[in-house]
Amino acid sequence: MSSKRDIVIAGYSETAIEYKSGRSAYDLGGEALAKLLAATGIEKDAIDGLAVTAPLSECPNPFFAVYMTEALGLTPTWLNYGGTGGCSATGGVARAASAIRDGLCEVVVVLSADAPSTSWRANYGAYRGEFQDPPGVQGPPATFGLLMSRYKHQYGLNSDALGKIAITQRNHALHNDNAYAKFKTPITMDDYNKSRIIADPLRLLDCVMFCDGANAFLVTSEAKAKSLGISKMVYPTAYAEITNVNGNQSCPDITETGFSKIAPKLYKQSGLAAKDIKMFQPYDDFTIAVMMKFEDFGFCKRGQGSDFTLDTDLSFKGTLPLNTGGGQISAGQPGLASGGLNLAEAVRQMFGEGGGRQVANPTNALITGIGVIPYARNWGTSAAMILEA
Repeated sequence: MSSKRDIVIAGYSETAIEYKSGRSAYDLGGEALAKLLAATGIEKDAIDGLAVTAPLSECPNPFFAVYMTEALGLTPTWLNYGGTGGCSATGGVARAASAIRDGLCEVVVVLSADAPSTSWRANYGAYRGEFQDPPGVQGPPATFGLLMSRYKHQYGLNSDALGKIAITQRNHALHNDNAYAKFKTPITMDDYNKSRIIADPLRLLDCVMFCDGANAFLVTSEAKAKSLGISKMVYPTAYAEITNVNGNQSCPDITETGFSKIAPKLYKQSGLAAKDIKMFQPYDDFTIAVMMKFEDFGFCKRGQGSDFTLDTDLSFKGTLPLNTGGGQISAGQPGLASGGLNLAEAVRQMFGEGGGRQVANPTNALITGIGVIPYARNWGTSAAMILEA
């Protein structure tokens, strides 16, 4: 994607995030689409493209995107099935932009819905259980505990910085009506330091919690959006992704992430630099990932993430507003639909609909996604997008 202004995100929607909602991804996806249609005022029959994120709660179901068209009553001429986890929402927007430019469709819905706290069916089979989810690791927290330990060994780590990220995002979630209800309580540094160790040195308040939820985005050309009577829109002016960074190395430095590789591409496409970014909406399954991305995107040098975090006002009123909806850590992580959570907040802010957490000058936003957590390496896919007004 180059820095073009022909494609826009012309609408967004989001369901409330709930724990054990008892609902399916199909049900949640239907609600997200209904809300998107209501927000944009378009007719459902205008939609001729659909990009869907593969959910955890419906596995093993390789034709989820096809089944979703039937569930929603859509007849698209272009279909995309996103299998990059938390990168699928931003990746879906980028792929939709390409499809629209190629004339394959005109009006695309990028839809992510998941309900892993109600139904966990992520049995990947094949070799993954033996080599990527080995017994004893018990999921992403232990993997990120290893990553955090390695980062601490190489660069040093001030736990107060991670605590500040958690506290800042919780304060933002207090203003988010869609955030999980039990997260609507402020936390302090003392709360953070007293939260139990999950995978040394990673604490409970460094982590997300699986929930259920959905989000959707309307992607089309600027000209088509105007013809549909839509006035609010933002431009995805840059996008980049990389999967399995340093994959040709048997024992890579796991603190070197894919974001360090794609950040220069992103800034080159948009013509922006780190100093120009008005708000940062990064994928935040764990606080250490947020801090490492401060470094990777040039807000500070590598190894200086702790100092930067402690020295920077990350509130929605600050110099670098961070995950102004609370992020996944304090709004809840709706499974693999979580990549759309941070994107929805960025669009909301740029539409001027942030309410009690509205950023003062939301002329652009940097959004990231993380996809798949392999064992003893860095995360699988790194994706990032810049939106501009």
